[in-house]
Amino acid sequence: MNYLQQQHAVSLLSGDEAVALAALDAGVKLGTGYPGTPSTEILETFETLGGKAQWAPNEKVALEVAIGVSIAGERALVTMKHVGLNVAADPLFTVALIRLDGALVIVSADDPGMASSQNEQDNRRYAVAAGVAMLEPSDSQEAYEFTLRAIEISERWQVPVLLRMTTRVCHSKTIVRRGTITISAPHPAPFAHDSSSRVMIPAYARPAHQRLRHTLAEMAAWNDEAGPNEIVAGSTSLGIITSGISFQHVREAAPTASVLKLGMTYPLPLERMRAFAAGVERCVVIEEGDPYLVEAARTAGIAVGAKPEIFRFGELNTARVRRILDGDCSPLSKPAPGKPPALCPGCPHRSVYTVLRDLNCIVSGDIGCYSLGVLPPFEAMDTLVCMGAAIGVGLGLRHALPPQDAKRVVSVIGDSTFIHSGITGVVEMVYNPPASGHLLVILDNGTTAMTGMQENPSTGRNLAHASTGKVVLEDLVRALGVRTVVVIDPAQEPDRFKQLIQTCLDTPELSVVIARRNCLLAAHSIREYERCNEQAN
Repeated sequence: MNYLQQQHAVSLLSGDEAVALAALDAGVKLGTGYPGTPSTEILETFETLGGKAQWAPNEKVALEVAIGVSIAGERALVTMKHVGLNVAADPLFTVALIRLDGALVIVSADDPGMASSQNEQDNRRYAVAAGVAMLEPSDSQEAYEFTLRAIEISERWQVPVLLRMTTRVCHSKTIVRRGTITISAPHPAPFAHDSSSRVMIPAYARPAHQRLRHTLAEMAAWNDEAGPNEIVAGSTSLGIITSGISFQHVREAAPTASVLKLGMTYPLPLERMRAFAAGVERCVVIEEGDPYLVEAARTAGIAVGAKPEIFRFGELNTARVRRILDGDCSPLSKPAPGKPPALCPGCPHRSVYTVLRDLNCIVSGDIGCYSLGVLPPFEAMDTLVCMGAAIGVGLGLRHALPPQDAKRVVSVIGDSTFIHSGITGVVEMVYNPPASGHLLVILDNGTTAMTGMQENPSTGRNLAHASTGKVVLEDLVRALGVRTVVVIDPAQEPDRFKQLIQTCLDTPELSVVIARRNCLLAAHSIREYERCNEQAN
């Protein structure tokens, strides 16, 4: 039995696991999201514990489903990594205006230092821009408690709450004690029509925006008086304002300093920050990423010191915090080079990139383990922007490059990424075809490999690996209007695959090649899932 299933009062948990446990204890009706490191384990753990969890095609859909759950009066949890919130931003900005009947907690797992991401954006900015309350845990215990507090706040003010975590909090394990916070059980009521609070046409959205600003002011006052913020008493010669994982580094680097640890970082408890800064001789803000807290404090007229620009990049640690406090701006030492990542031996993507390299293709790439095709020995990827961009960027290259170069352009995307945000790219391909045609290669390895072998709508299995509806990629692409669609195993038929690619490049038509072969690491598990599902049926 998994130790989480034993539901001990005291456990050693990661931040992700702690969020899942809190969701279980709070009676969350549905957890939904899209897998993305470092957030993936939240829903996987929630499902293991007995909660209802499901993968959505992308983060936008996940948030929209969660909104529906909340409007129905039940509690919802939606999880994603930081760049996933970009995809979900459209509903995020509007749901802030909607009156919710059940709690809606949105987890954004940020990735300072880009351990597994294409950027290190600071999603604290989203809370301010969208007008969404935000909590930031500093360890697993707070991940557990702040999830419960987020549910309380969401239901008290009938608003969504952003739980902003970072890689270090998500994946580090600390002691978690259950029962430190108790909240009321869910109390859904029969559905009641309330168009003025839920249908955001301009006539209803205008007063809703005013209502939101009033609510945020009320929440700010509450945060000043009773929010989840903590003062660690210490020397008055140095005071530090911090939040999240930075608090842990601060306590090691400056154990005698006075510390104001902010738990609810939007709306900020500005008066508490002002009083704290006034009570110490020197006040410094320590935070990872953008100078979010610094800017807010200084705008409010609170005199605080800030970190030098060189510490804006990557994660903080104890040594870096000491340097910030000492005013040490000397160049940072470069980390020792590690072993570069590479496609696994036997990976079916190797056959694809060998051909694309040998044919001197211009490759518009995408997000997934196949992104490693940019590295030696293949060096066969020319662009990578965001999920789904392979198709749009490839089409743009086809439209703009000279004819002899345009016909060498190939878009490469994975199966899960194609479902996530590549479908509209094919619509664009059909609707505005380049004069030279276009070639899209979908790498279908039967799993969402990069984030840990999760399922997606094209596998025909749900989060728990049980049978469910299946999106057949070749049928979908044909239905969108692409006439030339070929499914092939590039590892089994490398010569035929190379000839197929060359033929498609030489033909000024729209072509989609689905390179289908299960991921070597997932193949055994896939066979077991299918065998179990056949027996169950």
